[in-house]
Amino acid sequence: MSLFFTLDDIYDLYEIDCPSRSSGIVILNQTHRPVKEFSDYRHQFDGLLLSFMLSGHMKARIQFLEYDIDSGDVVIVLPQLMIEPLDASEDAQMITVGLSLDFISGFPILMDFITNDQIRWQPIIRLSREQQSLQREFILFLQKFYIQDRSLKKGEVLQHLVFALITSLSEAYSSLAKRRKSSQSRKHEIIDNFYVLLSKYANHQRSAKFYADELYLSPQYLTTLLKSETGKSVIQWVDHVVVMHAKSLLKSSKLSIKEISNQLHFGDASLFCRYFKRSTGMSPKKFRVG
Repeated sequence: MSLFFTLDDIYDLYEIDCPSRSSGIVILNQTHRPVKEFSDYRHQFDGLLLSFMLSGHMKARIQFLEYDIDSGDVVIVLPQLMIEPLDASEDAQMITVGLSLDFISGFPILMDFITNDQIRWQPIIRLSREQQSLQREFILFLQKFYIQDRSLKKGEVLQHLVFALITSLSEAYSSLAKRRKSSQSRKHEIIDNFYVLLSKYANHQRSAKFYADELYLSPQYLTTLLKSETGKSVIQWVDHVVVMHAKSLLKSSKLSIKEISNQLHFGDASLFCRYFKRSTGMSPKKFRVG
């Protein structure tokens, strides 16, 4: 069984009270118990998850591959990739930061982070002892600040703290040798290659045939495979990436809606507006000012 979570679902699931909610951000202190409760489910989160293992160890499957996670490790799950907790020690504890896609779309630095193939191929990172100590202090401070009573500047301060966190993780990745972990099966290799194509071409190639041809497959087979393994068809994945890029341009640039339409290869602004509203429930203009 697969569960799909939005940020609001997590707020409700963990019964986070209103003063602790901050637009687009959630911070959870997770212990062994919630891991056990959901150990039989695959999850997809509509955003970015950053988990910091404070103690103990656990085993999890992230997008088809199994990983051992030990104290001091950082787990990075990019938007809508599947994660399935498999087992955890009794002393397992982690703090997880969740960022919604709408939050991410407003900041180019975050968009660059979630489209990094190196992070997708290496979702677990082990920091040096010195880095672990600094990261632990930072994440505990971030959690304390998050749960304090709301202040006028709380959201703004949290944004800056999150940027600092992302920047430090990006720096840690930059020192690693780039490597791509082998998939467990041919079908998982196909899916991984599809994601690479998607990140390169989604803005101007929106047909299932294009991606199927690039992978030497039939459109029907590729769509069926993606639907069964990821919950989304080729077109749904393309729509997801295009809308994510559209949101980023609407929030973080001063381009007109017509210019954004052209940049995303719609040609006609009215076509782009209908596409965006069908996917999000609101017009590009309303999203931009919201």
